[in-house]
Amino acid sequence: MPPVEIDFLHSQLEKRKGRLEAALAQTPSNETLVDLLHEVDSALERMASGSYGICEECHDTIEADRLLSDPLIRYCLDHLTAAGRAALQRDLDLASKLQRGLLPPPGLCTGHWETSYHYAPAGPVSGDYCDLIPSNGHLFFIVGDVSGKGVAASMLMAQLHALFRSLIGMGLPLCQIIAQVNHVFCESVLAGLYATLVFGQASQNGEVEIHNAGHLPVIVAGRDDVLRIDSTSMPLGMFQDVEFAATRLHLQAGETLFLYTDGLSEARNQDDEYGVDRLAHLMSQQAALSPTELISACLNDVNTFTDSTPYADDLTLLAIRRVGSV
Repeated sequence: MPPVEIDFLHSQLEKRKGRLEAALAQTPSNETLVDLLHEVDSALERMASGSYGICEECHDTIEADRLLSDPLIRYCLDHLTAAGRAALQRDLDLASKLQRGLLPPPGLCTGHWETSYHYAPAGPVSGDYCDLIPSNGHLFFIVGDVSGKGVAASMLMAQLHALFRSLIGMGLPLCQIIAQVNHVFCESVLAGLYATLVFGQASQNGEVEIHNAGHLPVIVAGRDDVLRIDSTSMPLGMFQDVEFAATRLHLQAGETLFLYTDGLSEARNQDDEYGVDRLAHLMSQQAALSPTELISACLNDVNTFTDSTPYADDLTLLAIRRVGSV
């Protein structure tokens, strides 16, 4: 495990130890607190001896994301007890349920915009981020991808969800919102973790503002030629002093924004990746479809391309179409 992560976990364990000792001073006969303090002391001793993060059964490395979510674990997944496996499954089931509760309502329509999305974790939980937020006549939209996988990535996704939702409610300009999210994200995550994402706002009159922070190109379908909106900034969490440049455009009725994560672009068959070029070609052919139909067409195309091979990564698709007024 990298030294920076060990240092972080060590500081967290020391904080836990202090809290437990303070609580035991008030209730010294509490056996649960005594057992927890023993577990924390044991973890700190393993750090001091250099054996922390090593499975006590097979002496192989314990999964890093599990240590980040629970610094007290002592066994890798292959050597959990039956009770430990059952407890882990309950935790994963709950985490999956909570994460799905963060998703926007399906088929959201607001003003002159209709939407549809597809959210498919590769495992129980996902590091992908998808949100739609109607506010004061605008539709805010976010699709992102947190580095890493599993529970740790899903925790960072939930943090981003809370940050964006809180700041959007304050009515700040988009450039200030994403800069503030980046600032907090830099301060609160471990070195080396980051998130690529697209953050945008669609207005009633068809004006759209998009900030692409290190993410894949946004596809605009329904024009004579498919438009790609490339990244204009660094991913979130890499540097605090970053300027997030905006791309602005006007969508006519029938035009669609299509956002996605690399679970789509990096889907593979035996010889090649699906890629952005193939997606753009599909969007040009199917631009007249509704958001729900467009996502179905995309899923059908990638399944044909991969011969229905299971996805190796989280997959998120989001389509936002302007309807009604020109």
